[in-house]
Amino acid sequence: MRKAKCVMIQGTMSGAGKSLLCAALCRIFRQDGWRVAPFKSQNMALNSYVTPDGLEMGRAQVVQAEAAGIVPDVRMNPVLLKPSSDTGSQVIVMGRARGDMGAAAYFRYRKSLLPEILAAYESLAAEYDLIVIEGAGSPAEINLRRDDIVNMGLAELVDAPVLLVGDIDRGGVFAQLYGTVELLAPPERERVRGLLINKFRGDLSLLRPGLAQLEDLTKVPVFGVVPYLNIDIDDEDSLSPRLSQTAARKPLDIAVIRFPRVSNFTDFAPLERHPLLGVRYADSARRLGSPDMVILPGTKSTIPDLLWARQNGLEAAVLQLAARGTPILGVCGGYQMLGGRVDDAVSVRGMGLLPCRTVFAPSKTLARVGGVAAYVNLSGARLDGYEIHMGRTESGGAAFCVLDDGRRDGCCLGNVMGTYLHGLFDSGELTEKLCAWLCARKGIDPGTAAPESRADCKERQYDLLADGVRAALDMEALRRVVERWPLC
Repeated sequence: MRKAKCVMIQGTMSGAGKSLLCAALCRIFRQDGWRVAPFKSQNMALNSYVTPDGLEMGRAQVVQAEAAGIVPDVRMNPVLLKPSSDTGSQVIVMGRARGDMGAAAYFRYRKSLLPEILAAYESLAAEYDLIVIEGAGSPAEINLRRDDIVNMGLAELVDAPVLLVGDIDRGGVFAQLYGTVELLAPPERERVRGLLINKFRGDLSLLRPGLAQLEDLTKVPVFGVVPYLNIDIDDEDSLSPRLSQTAARKPLDIAVIRFPRVSNFTDFAPLERHPLLGVRYADSARRLGSPDMVILPGTKSTIPDLLWARQNGLEAAVLQLAARGTPILGVCGGYQMLGGRVDDAVSVRGMGLLPCRTVFAPSKTLARVGGVAAYVNLSGARLDGYEIHMGRTESGGAAFCVLDDGRRDGCCLGNVMGTYLHGLFDSGELTEKLCAWLCARKGIDPGTAAPESRADCKERQYDLLADGVRAALDMEALRRVVERWPLC
């Protein structure tokens, strides 16, 4: 049976840029005529996605699949860990939740997942020309080397050559790369066929003497220095810089509450791209201020994050804004918080802004859905999104939207709205309705210029990413590694 070639991108640390570099390679090889698929055996992120067949996977592999021009498939991310505390995560295997585990318990359990991981990989490898594999964290985490399923352990199992990426923007990139290579076992070092330096800002001529010395020390060639690229592509998790940056100054101010375990914040990327909507993230009452709208986003831990908002004064600030007539929107976990009560292992009073109550249950709702907004100020806007949540909410108020199958979703009362739909702004219609409503409230002319469609924007950004990375890499050396391994 024909089997795909492969290349693996590993990093010196989390946040080195592995995900975007993998997306860039997916796009580049697709442009060059290859049939490409991404793969990450184990991902840890709260920013997840529901596939067309109702399975859950990490957002990073969705981005990479889109860059490759293919439909996201749960085989591309067979294991997803969604942190629920500092020491535990919900374990999702092949798109379905298997339960919550502490770190030590999962460390013992993970080796048993190898048959499913390898079956997913082999299935993809039988269908595509090239698999671009992403590692996780660093392969030099020597305390975690035993039974590794995501870095060098996986590279050995699928016989993948490795490119090692360091992040120069954080400083110490030469130590990152040299130290990582030195901590690898000799057979692991043999797999490292090239080094990459990522997020470079400055004069490349000043860097070159260090590159030569690095090559001499590691005996591994440097394949390229990738500049810091200002690309607007969905981020993987709450390490995203966009969650800490100040919004660009625009006529309308939308504040999103930055919960400690915020999830699926990419729901609001279409708002960020609108010329009139400034979106910023607030983690305190002082930073919340007096925006034109407040959004409570999804969260992996509704009750702990609700109590966090109650303790630091954010809940009181939201209640004051709601009383003054400021529009408030809750999405998924944020919607659950707006109700009267949230019942899980304990029962907690909600914010009381919506006539609804949420009861958590072991089963998880995963579904792609479509519908039409019913809320009076947004009525008629088309919605296409997905549901990922554990609780069931009973609502005694008007629906936020009516789904295509006739079911009612969400709840509204006055200026307060709640919905379970992630991706609700992706179609563009709700964004335009929302902007027109907020403009009317503030006495602003919304104008006639519509923002670029979400799909067109994504395609343009993937091409820009590919152009930037292609120009920075020694593509001939990379092709030799991909085509000739293990003889290169």
